[in-house]
Amino acid sequence: MDVTGTSAIVTGGASGLGAGTARALAAAGAKVAIFDMNMEAANEVASEIGGVAVSCDVSDAGSAEAAVAAARDAHGAAAICVNCAGIATGQRIVGRDGPVDLEDYAKVIRVNLIGTFNVLRLAAADMTGREPNADGERGIIINTASVAAYEGQIGQAAYSSSKGGIVGLTLPAAREFARSGIRVLAIAPGLFATPMLLALPQEVQDNLAATLPFPSRFGMPEEYAKLVLHMVDNPILNGEVVRLDSGIRLAPR
Repeated sequence: MDVTGTSAIVTGGASGLGAGTARALAAAGAKVAIFDMNMEAANEVASEIGGVAVSCDVSDAGSAEAAVAAARDAHGAAAICVNCAGIATGQRIVGRDGPVDLEDYAKVIRVNLIGTFNVLRLAAADMTGREPNADGERGIIINTASVAAYEGQIGQAAYSSSKGGIVGLTLPAAREFARSGIRVLAIAPGLFATPMLLALPQEVQDNLAATLPFPSRFGMPEEYAKLVLHMVDNPILNGEVVRLDSGIRLAPR
């Protein structure tokens, strides 16, 4: 799909992988709508790239419906949707004080998995009304999984569950939307230089980076964005989850 002039939605686009993706799509010629709850940061990125910032709680149906409508009003029906919004927590299932609060688990599932599905369903509905290109393609949806979907560590039960759900969503969604000319893919990043990791002490960052086979450094948001652009450009990529992880396989802890 040619990015130039297309309408794109990026959830979690105010920082980290989402911001890197929003910048790359805009540089390639897309009209980008940034969905985020941090409107100060979202407005900064939107102003930088000539896009629009839209307040959106991806886990809420009404909020996401309003956000997709606002993006449509600004740029037309989306041809590209990249879901980067997500949260991460670290809690054992049973800790020193007993079993984890069920709501803590549910919150991660709501934001990471249900939130991704929520925006996917709305973006796909929008895409079905677009005129197809010469290949019959109307749109592409790229979701963000994680290597933790495959090798979840102790304390990552909620996060790994949510990202495993995204992996499991990829193929059935791609199969369903094939008749509409909409591709569905996912990227499973390893350790990336996002605000969450960069907030850790430098010694911890260095120790984490040393576990990466090659290159032994955190991935950069623009490197995630490069894969997004390739996925958009390559019409044969569909129904697949691609690891982007420097060859890491997570240890139990």
